[in-house]
Amino acid sequence: MEFTTDDMERVILFDHLRKGCEAQYAKDPLDSDNLLKWAGSLIELAQLQSVPQAKVMLSDAISKLEDVLRLDPGKHQALWCLGNAYTTTAFLFPDADVAKGHFDKAVEYLQRAEDEDPGNEIYRKALNVAIRGPEMLRELKQSGMLQQALGGGGGPSASSNSRGCKKNNDFTYDVCGWIILACGIVAWVGMAKALGPPPPPAR
Repeated sequence: MEFTTDDMERVILFDHLRKGCEAQYAKDPLDSDNLLKWAGSLIELAQLQSVPQAKVMLSDAISKLEDVLRLDPGKHQALWCLGNAYTTTAFLFPDADVAKGHFDKAVEYLQRAEDEDPGNEIYRKALNVAIRGPEMLRELKQSGMLQQALGGGGGPSASSNSRGCKKNNDFTYDVCGWIILACGIVAWVGMAKALGPPPPPAR
């Protein structure tokens, strides 16, 4: 896996955030906002890992998000993050039955998030991605892109219809884009909360 300069900066940023959350957890293990930031940083870092490492990080993030919900069951940001973590995890499994279990959990949590914060456009779009997830995964498998993404090589032959390939690429980028956007927003909100409110203006 090749990293760009931006990727390296993201790794450094989110690894720093992860370590800060880990230190804060040692002081206060019941801080649900800290657990949420920690999980968000793990989800972000998972995007830049090999599939086995990403699965471990996502599993750890899911565990932390479940802890958040034990502390604050109605925290819609945690429900949304948990849904996105399950959606991301589902795309890492080529087995349709295993992936469907993750998509089903994603739909459950994303629906709860939308119920807690009705009208939230981001939650609705994430829910739609999770609902369409099994179909999207099937399309990725048929195009050979899933095997490529999971490190298996292969992919469509050179004689494949270029228009079909473009459609599949657009579809894949849409899915990945929403997942990355969701994780980025969670991490950004977490960092903003960690910095606290701005100081009052000088008089």
